[in-house]
Amino acid sequence: MEEKVFVTKSSMPPFEEYMEEIKDMWDTHILTNMGPKHRELEKKLEEYLNVNQVSLMVNGHMALELAIQAMNLTGEVITTPFTFSSTTHAIVRNGLTPVFCDIDPDTFTLDADKIEPLITDRTSAIVPVHVYGNICDINKIRRIAEKYGLKVIYDAAHAFGEEYGGMGVGNFGDASVFSFHATKVFHTIEGGAVCFGDPEYGMDLYRLKNFGIRGPETVDYVGANAKMNEFQAAMGLCNLRYVDQEIARRKCVFAQYAERLNKLPGVEIMKLQENVKHNYAYFPVFFDEKIYGHTRNEVYDALAAEQIFARKYFYPLTSTYDCYHDQFDANQTPVALRISKRILTLPIYAGLKPDTVDKICGVIESMKGE
Repeated sequence: MEEKVFVTKSSMPPFEEYMEEIKDMWDTHILTNMGPKHRELEKKLEEYLNVNQVSLMVNGHMALELAIQAMNLTGEVITTPFTFSSTTHAIVRNGLTPVFCDIDPDTFTLDADKIEPLITDRTSAIVPVHVYGNICDINKIRRIAEKYGLKVIYDAAHAFGEEYGGMGVGNFGDASVFSFHATKVFHTIEGGAVCFGDPEYGMDLYRLKNFGIRGPETVDYVGANAKMNEFQAAMGLCNLRYVDQEIARRKCVFAQYAERLNKLPGVEIMKLQENVKHNYAYFPVFFDEKIYGHTRNEVYDALAAEQIFARKYFYPLTSTYDCYHDQFDANQTPVALRISKRILTLPIYAGLKPDTVDKICGVIESMKGE
């Protein structure tokens, strides 16, 4: 049977190395509650990401949901519909109303020039998303936030290890949130983190993720349980040793795709931003059916017939989800709507073989001639 190729494959450290990393847990019996692995990973991530403070969480969604909750926001939050469900759900689950702003057609991130007309007296924050490793217009967003007194929380799930202007992306905004899901460039099986600079905000995050416990006999916050366990942290410690190697191998895959597809009429690949240290997390391709001759869905099906499973990512827009039926009008974000119907992310991971990349490109190239 032909081997299936999925859009991603989880990176794994050597088995023996992970076993060695967790070995002492059989002596200490410390498996959770911010144990030594948890504390060590927080410190190592602060160093690697070059940020002030890191608060580890059980997963990326809870990291975002609690990052928003710790801001004590009210009213409306300006965000993007071109994102994973977690972004929008985290806003709504905090009792806030998402106000959807359109995206930039080149970077797929929030179009900063369209933010100000959406601001009302109910707006309390902006939640932009770094998409496919493309960094938002952080300077313009910062100026707008300062002008109107708004909080900024970045969803940086796609941007682990990246730098903008020599600065780690986790430093931007009032907080930046990462996902360490198994499909990401760096993972802890499941997991996530909030990066921030304000120690008081950090204490609020700590109380939120640990039942509101402030001390042995003090519980002064209605908190949740979002702690990362020691097995997750151990996986993170192992994977962090290999993440630069992981990114370098992804870069090679990205370059091979780009060389084959860059000049194919009707097929547009993502432009890499200048002044950004990239992580090559995704390889999105935009299909102009009028020029290419086929829709994104037809390409998806043709690849699937060859046991290659790309992803319509992001599709549909979060503003069109069934759970938000009739609450939002996707036509108010026409760029996002157009791109969502034409974008396809191709398989990319460190272990993806060059001949498999050639096969994928071959399918796409052959369809152009039909």
